[in-house]
Amino acid sequence: MTTEALTKADFEALARFRFGIRRYLRFSEQTVREHGLTPQQYQLMLALKGYPGREWATLRELADRLQLRHHSVVELVDRAQAQQLVRRDPHPADARAVQVRLTSEGEHALARLSALHRDELQRMSAVLTLPEWTEL
Repeated sequence: MTTEALTKADFEALARFRFGIRRYLRFSEQTVREHGLTPQQYQLMLALKGYPGREWATLRELADRLQLRHHSVVELVDRAQAQQLVRRDPHPADARAVQVRLTSEGEHALARLSALHRDELQRMSAVLTLPEWTEL
């Protein structure tokens, strides 16, 4: 880890990248809301579909992936389940846990929204490129 002073170009690169992140997040929030969902519901569905190696996750795993407290994830899953986006299934190996899965409605909503997000990321590739640091 270097403690070298940052240059003006470094600050510009950091600011450009931060601007790109915020612009993308704003796009995401607006797009998801226009489709009748909350940004948190989209993140939940994406975390489920993108969970490594399987098509479901436990509440504890979702709390970790979403960086939320367990009770917040329970409430989020409750609301998503009420909208028929996800369902809970018993966990075959742990009676204390449940498997949270996307429903077919959730799969369709996620597919539509994720395609829009992918297209926006492609359009924004210049401002979302990680800054390059020169080795001193």
